[in-house]
Amino acid sequence: MTQGVFPFQYEVEKKTGGLTALAGLPPYLEFGHVMGLAKSIESRLNIRGGDQGWSDVQTVMALVLLNLAGGESISDLDILEGDEGFCRILREYEGFGKTRKERRALKKRLRKQKKRSVPSPSSTTRYLSNFHDAQQEQLRPAEGSFIPAHNDRLRSLIGIHGDMAKFVQQRSPETVATLDADATLVATNKRQALYCYKGGKAYQPLNVYWAEQDLILHTEFRDGNVWAGTDKLRVTIEALDVLPSGVTKVYFRGDTAAYQHDLMGYFARGDNTRFKVIEFAIGAKVTEAFKAAVRDVEESQWHKLYRRTKKGLVDTGQQYAEVCFVPAELAKTKNGPEYRYLAIREPLEQQETLPEMDEQISLPFPTIDLGPTKYKVTGIVTNRDIPADELIWWYRQRCGKSEQVHSVMKDDLAGGRLPSGNFGANAAWWHIMIIALNLSNAMKRLVLGGTWACKRMKAIRFCLINLPGRLLTCSRTLTVRLVGGHASNELLFEMRRKILSLSESG
Repeated sequence: MTQGVFPFQYEVEKKTGGLTALAGLPPYLEFGHVMGLAKSIESRLNIRGGDQGWSDVQTVMALVLLNLAGGESISDLDILEGDEGFCRILREYEGFGKTRKERRALKKRLRKQKKRSVPSPSSTTRYLSNFHDAQQEQLRPAEGSFIPAHNDRLRSLIGIHGDMAKFVQQRSPETVATLDADATLVATNKRQALYCYKGGKAYQPLNVYWAEQDLILHTEFRDGNVWAGTDKLRVTIEALDVLPSGVTKVYFRGDTAAYQHDLMGYFARGDNTRFKVIEFAIGAKVTEAFKAAVRDVEESQWHKLYRRTKKGLVDTGQQYAEVCFVPAELAKTKNGPEYRYLAIREPLEQQETLPEMDEQISLPFPTIDLGPTKYKVTGIVTNRDIPADELIWWYRQRCGKSEQVHSVMKDDLAGGRLPSGNFGANAAWWHIMIIALNLSNAMKRLVLGGTWACKRMKAIRFCLINLPGRLLTCSRTLTVRLVGGHASNELLFEMRRKILSLSESG
């Protein structure tokens, strides 16, 4: 019987086991083992500390692998379970390095005979509920924003990020840490979610990204109505405390939500006992007072901003100038820190009014009239003493890489689809997604290298993770047989060699 238009037929494989569509995923499982991820989960979490049910390691690792494989909801665990070949590798991994007694105890954890290799969606949903604190929900005010305190289990889960950063730092040391702090909106239709500043329901996690190591060093899950600048100093200090040994110099970049005098003063005065003065560049709020200072700048003091390319310097059409500006909050302080302010202007070519319309169009950015020309204007405040154009491009790197990381969280991984109406369960889901993100980025940095370091998960899944294979056992040796001639076969072999060398170097 003809199945379709084209002259081919689908048939179901008679053998029910041994096939996998994820032949490139086991190296991530192996790399996570070398990183000590399972040990970190086991030592920090004790939710399933008894001898019954799925363990903490099994549940968290299943969700990490689900993120890497492209799943975006808890129900996708059934799809992962349906890959019998990969599940067979997963079962072998669970018993690796354990004594016979420990392996037997692992098999006896489930009351019924174990039929699954990954936890069921219902079991995982119950597990995530352990991170929710109902008592904190009772403390929510009727109006305004609120950041629930973390319960012990959520704090323990957050600690895993620091363990992963420590491993990467040991294998690839960096003395400098440039921290980019920024919040991102996660749109949702959950009834319990709150409205964000853009009008829709969302959550708004605040993330601190370590640029040199390409890792999320720290993150705090928040409701959508929490302003991105709320408790920014506290979150930043928590991120500084997570930085592993070997880091001697810290820089900070942030948007206008970080334009807070307590935060900038903390950096400039050297209040951090470990890193002392922290050099920063932060988006300055374009207030009327700032605009007045910009108008006082002589025309001769404006300089063209050039972009450096392989073909030479390219005029961006923007100009920058040093601005003599002291905020009112600091003008009253005799011994307060002194900051350097920069203004960037860009002429607006389009008119603000349309034909036959008298009302002005509201622009989503601040503008200023300088003579006959209207400009888009932005500001930067800093305590760094480097050329202004160099500072601007350094600051703008935050808007590139860290914003791309936000896109990866929500689009490439499962951060964009939250599983529950409970705040704590969603927070745990977010943090487990961060574990998967850091595992992937560490793999690109320490194992894959080269051009792979800048590839998105879509390309990595297409070229590497989603490879077909068949599981075979010969002389008690498990073998994944790959398709001959595939371009990624040699890459898989090389990945495993590098992972082995990282294991031996530890």
